[in-house]
Amino acid sequence: MASHGFWFLGAENASGNGSQSPSTPRAWCQAAAQKFSGGIGSKLCALLNVGEAEKAAQAPVKAEDGSTAESCGCNKPCNCPKAAVCFSDLYSTDLLPALDGDAKTMNFLQEVVDIMLAYIVESFDRSTKVIDFHYPNELLQRNNWELSDEPETLDDILISCRATLKYAIKTAHPRYFNQLSTGLDMVGLAADWLTSTANTNIMYQQKCVLGLLYCPLGGAISNMYAMLLARYKMFPEVKEKGMSSAPRLVAFTSEHSHFSIKKGAAALGIGTESVICIKADERGKMIPSDLERRIIEAKQKGYVPFFVSATAGTTVYGAFDPLMAIADICKKHDIWMHVDGAWGGSLLMSRKHRWKLNGVERANSMTWNPHKMMAVPLQCSALLVREEGLMQSCNQMQACYLFQQDKQYDLSYDTGDKALQCGRHVDIFKLWLMWRAKGTIGFEAQIDKCLELSEYLYNKIKDREGYEMVFDGKPQHTNVCFWYLPPGVRYLEDKVEKMKRLHKVAPVIKARMMEYGTTMVSYQPQGDKVNFFRMVISNPAATFEDIDFLIEEIERLGQDL
Repeated sequence: MASHGFWFLGAENASGNGSQSPSTPRAWCQAAAQKFSGGIGSKLCALLNVGEAEKAAQAPVKAEDGSTAESCGCNKPCNCPKAAVCFSDLYSTDLLPALDGDAKTMNFLQEVVDIMLAYIVESFDRSTKVIDFHYPNELLQRNNWELSDEPETLDDILISCRATLKYAIKTAHPRYFNQLSTGLDMVGLAADWLTSTANTNIMYQQKCVLGLLYCPLGGAISNMYAMLLARYKMFPEVKEKGMSSAPRLVAFTSEHSHFSIKKGAAALGIGTESVICIKADERGKMIPSDLERRIIEAKQKGYVPFFVSATAGTTVYGAFDPLMAIADICKKHDIWMHVDGAWGGSLLMSRKHRWKLNGVERANSMTWNPHKMMAVPLQCSALLVREEGLMQSCNQMQACYLFQQDKQYDLSYDTGDKALQCGRHVDIFKLWLMWRAKGTIGFEAQIDKCLELSEYLYNKIKDREGYEMVFDGKPQHTNVCFWYLPPGVRYLEDKVEKMKRLHKVAPVIKARMMEYGTTMVSYQPQGDKVNFFRMVISNPAATFEDIDFLIEEIERLGQDL
C-alpha cells in the first residue's frame, strides 16, 4: 500500500469542505511553484502530493518513434524528451553560467529536487524507517553483482541502489535474506559490502579485510583508532586498568607524517614524547635503516615499541614511504604496522599508479579517506583492519539497552559497538552511491587525470625562468612543490638575503590571489626550507588551460616583488 505521505499529516483534522488554508502545506507548495521556472515548482507539488505523483509517473511521454521518454519539465504541456545527463562526468563548469549550460543545469536541479523530496516523502512514510524495497523485480534477477565498469546516471542509481543492496546481501548471506526488517544498522550492511569490494578491488588484495570502520571525524581519528587497536592487541588489560598496567610504549612515524599521529598519542595517554620521528630522505620518504636503528635503541632503553605508522602520500611532498621494507622491519620486531593512506590510498584504484603502495597488503591497518582524491563529500574516512573481531573486543561496552543479543536478525550487522562514538552519520552511503555511479573505471580515470595534470604542471615549470623545484624529480602524487622567484629576488647574490626575501614571496602572492579571487595555492615551510608553494590537484574538472593560467597568474601577481 502506498504511503499517504506529506499531505496526509493533519488530514484527519481537516474540514470536509475541501477548502484550503493558506498555511497548509499544499497551499504553500502551490504558491512556491509559481516562483520556479523550468518545471521545478510543478515537480515540487507533484512529488509531495503522492497520489498525483503516482498518476503522473504512470503516464510517460511518448516520443515520435513510439518510445517513452521523461518529460523535459517545461511549464507548458509538451512532448520534448528530457535530455539525458550522465552525472558521473558532470562538473560545475558545465552548469550555468557556462555556454549551453541551461539544459544540464535544469536537469541537475530537478534531480536534486527529486532526491530531497523523495527523502521527505520517505521520512513521513510510517510503514518503514530504514529499508523499503519497492523496486522492479527484474533488478534482482542479475546473475552477478559487481561494481559497474560503466558510469550510470543518477536515475539508475536511485532506482537500483536498494534492490541491488538487497541482492548483494542475498548473494553473500543467503541465511540473512529472509530476516530483513526495519531497524537494521545500515552502516553494517554497507560496510559488509565495501569490505568484500575492498578485498577484491583495492585494499589487501591477497589477504582478507576483516574489519572496516567508518570514522565521521576524518583521517585523524582513523589514525587514532589504529593506535588504539595496536595498544589493545599488545596489552588488552589497558582497556580496564589504564596505562599504569602497561610499560612505557613508543610509536614510530616519519618526520614528514601527519600531526594526527602525535595528537592520537596525546589523546590515548601515551604522550607525544613517546612518538619517535624517523628521518626522511630528500623526497620525504621514511628511511627504513633509521627506523630499525631507533627501534633497537628504544628496546635498549627498556621501552616497548608497539606501533609504526608509515605514510602513503605525505601532506606536503606527497611522498610514499617504502612500505615493503617497513613491513619487513615490523615483522622482524613484531610491531603493528599501520599505513596512513588518507591522502594517497586512493591511488590503489589506478592500475597505473597503485605500485606506489606495494606492501600495503602486509599492514595490520590502513587509513583511507575517499573524501580526498575520490572527491566523496565530507566526511568519508575509513579504517581497514586485518584481524577479525579486534575492533569489537577493543571498543565494545556491551550496553544491553542498545546492543541486545536476542534480536531477530544477524547480529554481525549491528556494528555500533565497534566504534567509540554512538550516534554517527551513514557516511559510507556517499561512497557506495558514487561507486555505483562512476564505477571503478570512473574513479581510476578521475585519479589518473589529476596525476596527469600535476605532471603537466611539473613539466611546465621545472625549466621555466623564475621557478625552482623544492626537490628533484617528478612528484609521486599530485603535490607539486616549487618556489617562484620574482625578478627582484631572482638575481640576488647574497644567499642569506635571497632566502630571507624569498620566504616572504609566497604569502604575499597568495594574499593577492585571494584579493583578486582568481585562484588560490597553499604554501608552507618545511624543515630548513623557506616558504614554497604546494599546488595540490584533486579536481578532475581542471584542465591544462587552468594550469597555464595558474602559472601566468603567479607571475603577474609577483612581478613587482
